[in-house]
Amino acid sequence: MVNDAAPNEPAFDVDLVVVGQGYVGLPLAQAAAARGLAVVGLDRSQTVVDALNAGSSHIDDIADAELAVMLGQGYTATTDASVQSRAKAIVICVPTPLGEAGGPDLAAVIGASRSAGQHLRRGALVVLESTTYPGTTEEVVAPILKEESGLEPGADFCLAFSPERVDPGNPVYGIVNTPKVVGGLTPECTAAAKALYSRFIDTIVEAKGPREAEMAKLLENTYRHVNIALVNEMAVFCRELGVDLWDAIGLAKTKPFGYQAFYPGPGVGGHCIPIDPNYLSYKVRTLGYPFRFVELAQEINNRMPEYVVNRAMAKLNGNGIALSRARVLLLGVTYKPDIADQRESPATPVGRKLIEAGAEVAYHDPHVTTWTVGGHEVERVADLATAKADLIVLLTNHGEYQPDALPAGVPVLDTRGALRGADGVETL
Repeated sequence: MVNDAAPNEPAFDVDLVVVGQGYVGLPLAQAAAARGLAVVGLDRSQTVVDALNAGSSHIDDIADAELAVMLGQGYTATTDASVQSRAKAIVICVPTPLGEAGGPDLAAVIGASRSAGQHLRRGALVVLESTTYPGTTEEVVAPILKEESGLEPGADFCLAFSPERVDPGNPVYGIVNTPKVVGGLTPECTAAAKALYSRFIDTIVEAKGPREAEMAKLLENTYRHVNIALVNEMAVFCRELGVDLWDAIGLAKTKPFGYQAFYPGPGVGGHCIPIDPNYLSYKVRTLGYPFRFVELAQEINNRMPEYVVNRAMAKLNGNGIALSRARVLLLGVTYKPDIADQRESPATPVGRKLIEAGAEVAYHDPHVTTWTVGGHEVERVADLATAKADLIVLLTNHGEYQPDALPAGVPVLDTRGALRGADGVETL
């Protein structure tokens, strides 16, 4: 089906349709609307759309008051995919999780591409922002758009990849002041993507093409993944050596060049680090090569929840209490401090392993009102200061977790180094 405009067809009246109104798509829509673009958020969830149009935000980085400003600027949300036929630009920001076999699950990207192609008009721009392996834009998205629209990518419409760089909860860097990489199918496509993003983002960086832009995102997160695995492994043997690793890291980062600080923890969470490097590893394996750095980093980071549970068991045993008879209070079940985002949080495997070992598990998190692990709803402690437990395990260092806020006399295993030096606290 060819969707190019007939001579009497009205001009585009929407500057931008953002497909997917989650942690990536909604802030992007906010930034564009703030600069005067006519923006529509397209999402498959009617519940999300209704809430957004009613002024209720579901993500940490956009408060209801900020959403109200967006609505006042003309932003609307919809589940009606036909809105894409009115758009000068369609930006796809849908999830790319791992499948059951550990490979990429591009179902949402494929579905969004089909939908965009069915409504695509000649002269429009389509940008994929969803993190994926190199070649996806050209080998997966472009053929779908062509098949559904009858239009030729790079000739009848522009197609590009631009990796999302959203860091939920970051008080310094957001959509507008984080440099935006764009890589188009052709130089003209790159120019079209640059023209779009330049309207509401400060700095645009042109890639050689979409493959380089796709690889840039995976490189960024693989770098973090590998370095976090390094310090996680060091945390295990530094304890045996009697070395305070956090102090060593603090010393190392005083060097003004050649070093960047990474810190150990109970595992890795969020969408990026646990998932994105596996997309690259998958693509490399299709070439017949193992990507040993990523695979080893994944192995080290994945075993950290078990290491935390073993440390908890040892600490309880030292106090004469078996894990199977202990009450363990987990502090923080989100994947990073001071947000509500639980995606891939290492708290889940830690909690599951504790429950499987027979421990009575409770949690405290000011950002999470209910928490379920393996179908089991975990008890939520409302008043931290009076909480009863045989052991506290700090998993996410929310700002309110200070020594004087904890119940007196309860030993603490601190997996983040946030309470180092306080009485009764043992670090990872």
